[in-house]
Amino acid sequence: MNIEINSSEEAELIEKLKKRDDPEAKRLLRFLDMPDLSRQAGSPIYELVQRILKIPRFVGFDDIKFPEIVPSDVSFDLFNFPADHPARSRSDTYYADGNNILRTHTTIMWYYYLNQPDIKERMKNNESVGAFSYGKVYRKDEIDRNHMNFFHNMDGWYLCPKDKKVIDIEDLKSVLIEIAKAIYGSGIEYRFNQDTFPYTDPSIEMEIKIGDRWVEVLGSGVVRPVVLKNLGVDPDQYNGWAFGLGLERLAILSMDLPDIRLLWSRDERVKKQLKLGNKFKEVSKYPPITRDISFVVGKDFVPNNYFDLIRDLGGDPVEEVKLIDKYEDPGKFGPDKVSYTYRIIYRSMERTLVSAEVDAIQDQIYRETAKQFKAELR
Repeated sequence: MNIEINSSEEAELIEKLKKRDDPEAKRLLRFLDMPDLSRQAGSPIYELVQRILKIPRFVGFDDIKFPEIVPSDVSFDLFNFPADHPARSRSDTYYADGNNILRTHTTIMWYYYLNQPDIKERMKNNESVGAFSYGKVYRKDEIDRNHMNFFHNMDGWYLCPKDKKVIDIEDLKSVLIEIAKAIYGSGIEYRFNQDTFPYTDPSIEMEIKIGDRWVEVLGSGVVRPVVLKNLGVDPDQYNGWAFGLGLERLAILSMDLPDIRLLWSRDERVKKQLKLGNKFKEVSKYPPITRDISFVVGKDFVPNNYFDLIRDLGGDPVEEVKLIDKYEDPGKFGPDKVSYTYRIIYRSMERTLVSAEVDAIQDQIYRETAKQFKAELR
């Protein structure tokens, strides 16, 4: 069954963002307006989702689509995130207002799913239930070839009455093995390691072997009784497993992509290569242009917020931002100041950049660094 939940609260929050004129509001609206590749036929992100959904054991699972702006207490409190967990911080998570965030994980679908009348009725009748959710999620992050501020997650979970089946970690491993084989073929090598997540225990991560290295591809576990209780489910009656994965990571590994930005490319030479299992070949290696920026700011400076500014002004041509120097000198800068130097690497996926256009972007970054961060440029 396909379940789509629309939120009047989300619509109101978007309208409020549109009325604001600050950089953060414009940034959030830009992120929300980006297409959801997990629902865009022809994208390898979409193909990954379809391969997983078509696994025979998942026949009968529900498909739930829910809002991208969600209450922070639902996202964190109900899912057993500690009060001091970094995900709660504004340096890691995008807040639409004081109480609502751009979702950081699709695991929150559990809350929306269990509040559906049909699902409540099925569980009242002691039936098993399972669901998938997938789509864009948002997190503040560094800038390099493997990270973007928005990307795609997929979550799956299954709950069943304990009088029918007591779920253990071996049940989960068999599910994950089927997923790995559906994506990478029956010959894929895999292994499991213990892990820790707020909403599952015991928890494991799965690694697959790519070439001569092991790469983590998903996290999973047995759903914690306290989380079931938080969501209104009796943990003495029900138990289950859950997993979550980043779709970009799986796609990059499948195609050996050198840059995450390629997944969004409009260049036909790139797009025709974006097929799972097809090893990507550079259409052309355009040269990079490098610029440095040095400044002194207060100790409350948050690098992730600065990366947002650079991404806002530089857009797709920003390939990477490296911290190349950081130091304190109370005698020179004052006791509460820190000096930073960042190297910004610009490179287009589709053409050769020219110095003049990069210099124009860099000038904007200089001005906004001073304005938004009260920075003293050096």
